[in-house]
Amino acid sequence: MAQQSVSLYQRTGIEWLRDFLRGIGSFLKLIASNRVGLLGFIMVIFFIVLSTVGPRFVPLDTKTKVTQIYVPPSREHPLGTDHQGRDIWSQIVHGGKDILYVAFLTGLISTFIGVVLGSLSAIIGGGFDSLMTTLADIWLTIPQFPLLAVLAGFIRLDSLSLLALILAVLSWAGLFRAVRAQVFSLKERDYVEAARALDLGLRHIVFSEILPNMMSYIAISFTFAMTSAIYAQTSLVFLGLVPISTSNWGVMISLAWTRGAIFSKDSIYYIMSPIMAIALLQLALVWMGRSLEAVFNPRLRAGG
Repeated sequence: MAQQSVSLYQRTGIEWLRDFLRGIGSFLKLIASNRVGLLGFIMVIFFIVLSTVGPRFVPLDTKTKVTQIYVPPSREHPLGTDHQGRDIWSQIVHGGKDILYVAFLTGLISTFIGVVLGSLSAIIGGGFDSLMTTLADIWLTIPQFPLLAVLAGFIRLDSLSLLALILAVLSWAGLFRAVRAQVFSLKERDYVEAARALDLGLRHIVFSEILPNMMSYIAISFTFAMTSAIYAQTSLVFLGLVPISTSNWGVMISLAWTRGAIFSKDSIYYIMSPIMAIALLQLALVWMGRSLEAVFNPRLRAGG
């Protein structure tokens, strides 16, 4: 009897692993259905690996070398050196972790807030819908970046998680209105009416009936929330309002400005390296959104 239980457990584990690998294969196949989206997906994976695994193999160069200031790219320094003779490539490798963390956490929190509040507002309706819509309208009229600059004067934004939370709280309103409009359309569908008739509850209607049919839109909104967070974080760091790691890409741009590197013709690699890293990361996220739309939208798969 015990042997039969072990055998059954092994078969169940093998079946689970087989289904998991099959799901991964299907996901990768859908990602590859769009060449631009596949390229974006590969670029995002590259930046994640570069920022998380790369620092273990590429030590951060912190030594000042006066004789190697603004050295052009070479085998020893693939991206040249900065105003203190430090290797730029090592700064790029170590400077992406904070950017990715804040972008991912901001996108996750703002998307969750916008989707949940937008869905509840459209389904519950009445006074709750009017209150949330009015609040979102007021929120959208607030200039976010000037408010962030003011908040930085009162709150020490030395915590990446706190910075991500503030960015998310300031950016949920736009997605709220878009999700609310989508749910107003979806809640009239037959399957939602059937769930209401069976009294399956608000949680089931929102998370089991409505949200699965909005996943493509939610995935795209998540990627755009990440790109907005990257802009906001690097801008705050550039202005010196966020005192975080000196290896951050935004810090590199800020130092290039404050140390006068922008006025030297030999500093082009030092200035453009973090700018290109930020631009390529944002481009990768936007391109990856194309494949995510195909993954979560069955109609696009049927049409392809």
